[in-house]
Amino acid sequence: MQQFFEQIYQYLNPSKNPDLSPASEQWEAQLPTLWLLGKTGAGKSSLIESVTGNSAIEIGNGFQPCTQTSVAYAFPQDNPIIRFLDTRGLAEASYDPAEDIAACLSQSHALIVVMKAEEPEQGDVLRALEKIRKDARIQSLLLVHTGCLSIPQRDQRQQAIAHNQAQVTAVWGKSFTSVEVDFAVFESSDSTGSQAPHGWSALTAQLAELMPVLYLLRQEQQHKDAEHRNFATLQREVLWYAGTAGASDALPAVGLVSVPAIQGKMLHSLGGHYGVTWTRQRFVEFVGLLGGTFALKYLTKLGVRQIVKLVPVYGQTVGSAVAVAVSFAMTYAIGRAACKYLYHLSKGESVTAQDVKSVFEEALKQVKASGVNGLRAKAGDHNEKNKK
Repeated sequence: MQQFFEQIYQYLNPSKNPDLSPASEQWEAQLPTLWLLGKTGAGKSSLIESVTGNSAIEIGNGFQPCTQTSVAYAFPQDNPIIRFLDTRGLAEASYDPAEDIAACLSQSHALIVVMKAEEPEQGDVLRALEKIRKDARIQSLLLVHTGCLSIPQRDQRQQAIAHNQAQVTAVWGKSFTSVEVDFAVFESSDSTGSQAPHGWSALTAQLAELMPVLYLLRQEQQHKDAEHRNFATLQREVLWYAGTAGASDALPAVGLVSVPAIQGKMLHSLGGHYGVTWTRQRFVEFVGLLGGTFALKYLTKLGVRQIVKLVPVYGQTVGSAVAVAVSFAMTYAIGRAACKYLYHLSKGESVTAQDVKSVFEEALKQVKASGVNGLRAKAGDHNEKNKK
């Protein structure tokens, strides 16, 4: 075991950076993906802009073609943790979107239909939605009514929204969630007086339910003390490493080497952000703060996951899905605990085992509550279907 953790320490201070490209490519191939369906001008780009906080969202700036008429936007661009698909051109003459819809179906985990409240004609969107429903691969749907306050009369506004709601209900044929927003109207979102689009709170709550990664981001943003705010600036990077570690552990006999390497690279990078150089003493102290049995449990579970993945059929399905989920959760929790440790170290402050263990355990609970485990398993099922 001492040799194993000596190897992890070497990952923290490498003579050359480990090659994470295969694991990174595996993660990016199965990024949690939200598919936005709606007419041009419905507010899809505004939704992505609001979620990511990137005010430069526009075609040609971050969007990449993925089908004949659809574009993809990975966020963040350097180390992405989520992807948005935007299908365009549904109303173009002599265009059959069937091929593009099939391509988007194979990449997406959930669907967002965006409809402008003042536009009752949604025929092209509804026809596309019917094809998606018949395919049955996507089960989660969120309907976003946009531009709601552009209709000033309350009765007329409710009537317009009810009309579009009824159109989607008739096509989808099963329950779904809907929210009303207006990206052109800003109002106070909390006691601090910060501004957000009308209906933003309800929208973010539903998006968090729809996409586990967004749940984790939303949970952390609710904390206001200095250490949490500092972690919020690094959380996307930690999530990328967690996703990369999880994706690499899906493959038989790979995780035993790749997961510790990815976690070591993450700790090395986080140390750089906090201006702290890892030493053997600091690494041993950090592992010790996580608990006396942490090292043994970590090594045992990592080894067992690799053995289970070798079991024919079961290991390639259930065993692989469990390995992905556990490696994602462990990497995220280790990253969160490391940020706590490094923050206080950078301030010259002491940090207790209870401090580090509590944020580690809370991070594990957040991942469990978010449903990331289920999403990763779903992604694995999705990949198996595509292979067939």
